[in-house]
Amino acid sequence: MSRGVVLASKSSARRAVLEGAGVPFEAVGSGVDEDVAKGELLARRATPRQVAEALAEEKALAVSVGRPELVVGADQTLEFQGRLYDKTETLDAARERLKVLRGKPHMLHSAVVVAERGAVVWRETQSATLRMRDFSDGFLEDYLAAEGEAALGSVGCYRLEGQGVQLFSRIEGDYFTILGLPLMGLLDLLRARGILKP
Repeated sequence: MSRGVVLASKSSARRAVLEGAGVPFEAVGSGVDEDVAKGELLARRATPRQVAEALAEEKALAVSVGRPELVVGADQTLEFQGRLYDKTETLDAARERLKVLRGKPHMLHSAVVVAERGAVVWRETQSATLRMRDFSDGFLEDYLAAEGEAALGSVGCYRLEGQGVQLFSRIEGDYFTILGLPLMGLLDLLRARGILKP
Protein backbone atom coordinates (compact mmCIF):
# COMPACT_ATOMS: atom_id res chain seq x y z
CA MET A 1 0.00 0.00 0.00
CA SER A 2 1.36 3.39 -0.92
CA ARG A 3 1.96 5.89 1.86
CA GLY A 4 1.10 9.13 0.16
CA VAL A 5 1.54 11.16 -3.00
CA VAL A 6 4.60 12.75 -4.52
CA LEU A 7 4.25 15.27 -7.36
CA ALA A 8 7.27 14.91 -9.63
CA SER A 9 7.14 18.58 -10.59
CA LYS A 10 7.97 22.01 -9.24
CA SER A 11 5.19 23.56 -11.37
CA SER A 12 3.29 26.14 -9.34
CA ALA A 13 0.15 25.55 -11.43
CA ARG A 14 0.16 21.80 -10.77
CA ARG A 15 0.85 22.32 -7.09
CA ALA A 16 -2.08 24.76 -6.92
CA VAL A 17 -4.41 22.24 -8.59
CA LEU A 18 -3.59 19.52 -6.06
CA GLU A 19 -3.69 21.92 -3.11
CA GLY A 20 -7.05 23.28 -4.23
CA ALA A 21 -8.45 19.75 -4.49
CA GLY A 22 -7.29 18.94 -0.95
CA VAL A 23 -4.76 16.28 -1.99
CA PRO A 24 -1.91 15.84 0.53
CA PHE A 25 1.36 15.65 -1.38
CA GLU A 26 5.05 16.44 -1.46
CA ALA A 27 6.51 18.16 -4.54
CA VAL A 28 9.99 17.26 -5.75
CA GLY A 29 11.90 17.97 -8.94
CA SER A 30 12.12 14.99 -11.27
CA GLY A 31 15.69 15.59 -12.35
CA VAL A 32 14.68 14.81 -15.94
CA ASP A 33 16.41 16.94 -18.59
CA GLU A 34 13.28 17.78 -20.53
CA ASP A 35 15.09 19.50 -23.38
CA VAL A 36 17.24 16.45 -24.09
CA ALA A 37 14.31 14.05 -23.77
CA LYS A 38 12.12 16.22 -25.98
CA GLY A 39 14.84 16.48 -28.61
CA GLU A 40 15.21 12.69 -28.74
CA LEU A 41 11.45 12.23 -29.02
CA LEU A 42 11.11 14.77 -31.82
CA ALA A 43 14.04 13.16 -33.66
CA ARG A 44 11.95 9.98 -33.65
CA ARG A 45 9.03 11.99 -35.07
CA ALA A 46 6.90 11.77 -31.93
CA THR A 47 3.72 13.84 -32.07
CA PRO A 48 3.16 16.66 -29.54
CA ARG A 49 0.71 14.39 -27.68
CA GLN A 50 3.25 11.54 -27.58
CA VAL A 51 5.90 13.94 -26.27
CA ALA A 52 3.66 14.93 -23.34
CA GLU A 53 2.93 11.29 -22.56
CA ALA A 54 6.56 10.21 -22.70
CA LEU A 55 7.81 13.09 -20.55
CA ALA A 56 5.09 12.54 -17.93
CA GLU A 57 6.08 8.87 -17.73
CA GLU A 58 9.79 9.64 -17.52
CA LYS A 59 9.25 12.09 -14.65
CA ALA A 60 7.03 9.70 -12.69
CA LEU A 61 9.41 6.76 -13.10
CA ALA A 62 12.52 8.79 -12.27
CA VAL A 63 11.12 9.84 -8.89
CA SER A 64 9.31 6.60 -8.01
CA VAL A 65 12.35 4.31 -7.87
CA GLY A 66 12.95 3.31 -4.27
CA ARG A 67 9.99 5.30 -2.91
CA PRO A 68 6.83 3.80 -1.37
CA GLU A 69 4.51 6.65 -2.39
CA LEU A 70 2.47 7.05 -5.53
CA VAL A 71 4.41 9.41 -7.79
CA VAL A 72 2.52 11.69 -10.16
CA GLY A 73 4.33 12.84 -13.28
CA ALA A 74 2.72 15.31 -15.66
CA ASP A 75 3.59 17.18 -18.82
CA GLN A 76 1.82 19.49 -21.22
CA THR A 77 2.56 20.36 -24.82
CA LEU A 78 1.10 22.96 -27.15
CA GLU A 79 0.35 21.91 -30.71
CA PHE A 80 -0.27 24.54 -33.38
CA GLN A 81 -0.71 23.58 -37.02
CA GLY A 82 0.87 20.20 -36.34
CA ARG A 83 3.98 21.58 -34.67
CA LEU A 84 5.11 21.47 -31.04
CA TYR A 85 5.84 24.81 -29.37
CA ASP A 86 8.00 25.29 -26.28
CA LYS A 87 7.82 28.01 -23.62
CA THR A 88 9.14 31.42 -24.58
CA GLU A 89 11.99 32.95 -22.60
CA THR A 90 11.33 36.68 -23.05
CA LEU A 91 8.31 38.96 -23.20
CA ASP A 92 9.28 39.93 -26.75
CA ALA A 93 9.10 36.26 -27.72
CA ALA A 94 5.79 35.94 -25.88
CA ARG A 95 4.43 38.87 -27.88
CA GLU A 96 5.40 37.17 -31.14
CA ARG A 97 3.97 33.82 -29.98
CA LEU A 98 0.62 35.41 -29.16
CA LYS A 99 0.54 37.19 -32.51
CA VAL A 100 1.09 33.83 -34.25
CA LEU A 101 -1.72 32.19 -32.26
CA ARG A 102 -4.09 35.18 -32.55
CA GLY A 103 -7.39 34.41 -34.28
CA LYS A 104 -6.59 30.70 -34.65
CA PRO A 105 -7.11 27.46 -32.69
CA HIS A 106 -4.37 25.48 -30.98
CA MET A 107 -4.35 22.35 -28.84
CA LEU A 108 -3.00 21.60 -25.39
CA HIS A 109 -2.13 17.98 -24.60
CA SER A 110 -1.85 17.20 -20.89
CA ALA A 111 -0.58 13.81 -19.77
CA VAL A 112 -0.51 12.46 -16.23
CA VAL A 113 1.24 9.21 -15.28
CA VAL A 114 1.28 7.60 -11.84
CA ALA A 115 4.16 5.30 -10.93
CA GLU A 116 4.82 3.16 -7.89
CA ARG A 117 8.23 1.68 -7.05
CA GLY A 118 9.54 2.12 -10.59
CA ALA A 119 6.47 0.86 -12.47
CA VAL A 120 3.61 2.72 -14.16
CA VAL A 121 0.29 1.93 -12.47
CA TRP A 122 -2.02 4.45 -14.18
CA ARG A 123 -2.02 6.99 -16.99
CA GLU A 124 -4.33 9.41 -18.74
CA THR A 125 -3.99 12.02 -21.45
CA GLN A 126 -6.53 14.73 -22.18
CA SER A 127 -6.51 17.36 -24.92
CA ALA A 128 -8.21 20.73 -25.16
CA THR A 129 -8.74 23.01 -28.14
CA LEU A 130 -8.53 26.75 -27.54
CA ARG A 131 -9.33 29.42 -30.12
CA MET A 132 -7.81 32.82 -29.57
CA ARG A 133 -9.87 35.80 -30.55
CA ASP A 134 -8.53 38.39 -32.98
CA PHE A 135 -7.46 40.75 -30.20
CA SER A 136 -5.98 44.16 -30.93
CA ASP A 137 -2.31 45.06 -30.59
CA GLY A 138 -3.38 47.50 -27.86
CA PHE A 139 -5.00 44.72 -25.86
CA LEU A 140 -1.90 42.56 -26.33
CA GLU A 141 0.37 45.27 -24.93
CA ASP A 142 -1.91 45.85 -21.94
CA TYR A 143 -2.08 42.10 -21.33
CA LEU A 144 1.69 41.63 -21.38
CA ALA A 145 2.19 44.65 -19.14
CA ALA A 146 -0.27 43.22 -16.61
CA GLU A 147 1.05 39.65 -16.73
CA GLY A 148 4.75 40.43 -16.92
CA GLU A 149 7.03 37.45 -16.29
CA ALA A 150 4.00 35.29 -15.39
CA ALA A 151 3.26 35.08 -19.13
CA LEU A 152 6.46 33.05 -19.52
CA GLY A 153 5.27 30.35 -17.12
CA SER A 154 3.14 28.49 -19.65
CA VAL A 155 3.82 27.34 -23.18
CA GLY A 156 0.93 29.42 -24.54
CA CYS A 157 1.98 32.57 -22.65
CA TYR A 158 -1.29 32.70 -20.76
CA ARG A 159 -2.88 31.68 -17.47
CA LEU A 160 -6.51 30.77 -17.96
CA GLU A 161 -7.09 31.37 -14.26
CA GLY A 162 -5.91 34.97 -14.78
CA GLN A 163 -6.30 37.66 -17.44
CA GLY A 164 -5.26 35.12 -20.07
CA VAL A 165 -8.88 34.04 -20.33
CA GLN A 166 -9.53 37.31 -22.19
CA LEU A 167 -7.38 36.09 -25.08
CA PHE A 168 -9.96 33.50 -26.11
CA SER A 169 -13.20 33.34 -28.04
CA ARG A 170 -13.83 29.60 -27.57
CA ILE A 171 -12.50 26.83 -25.35
CA GLU A 172 -13.29 23.14 -25.74
CA GLY A 173 -11.89 20.89 -23.05
CA ASP A 174 -11.46 20.25 -19.38
CA TYR A 175 -10.30 23.15 -17.20
CA PHE A 176 -7.72 21.05 -15.36
CA THR A 177 -6.35 19.77 -18.67
CA ILE A 178 -5.68 23.36 -19.64
CA LEU A 179 -3.93 23.94 -16.30
CA GLY A 180 -1.66 20.98 -17.09
CA LEU A 181 -2.96 18.30 -14.73
CA PRO A 182 -6.04 16.27 -15.74
CA LEU A 183 -7.59 15.73 -12.34
CA MET A 184 -10.82 13.75 -12.26
CA GLY A 185 -9.38 10.33 -13.08
CA LEU A 186 -6.43 10.97 -10.78
CA LEU A 187 -8.79 11.71 -7.88
CA ASP A 188 -10.62 8.43 -8.58
CA LEU A 189 -7.30 6.58 -8.37
CA LEU A 190 -6.35 8.27 -5.09
CA ARG A 191 -9.72 7.34 -3.60
CA ALA A 192 -9.33 3.74 -4.78
CA ARG A 193 -5.89 3.62 -3.13
CA GLY A 194 -7.20 4.97 0.18
CA ILE A 195 -5.29 8.24 -0.02
CA LEU A 196 -8.53 10.22 -0.27
CA LYS A 197 -11.80 9.29 1.39
CA PRO A 198 -14.33 7.56 -0.88
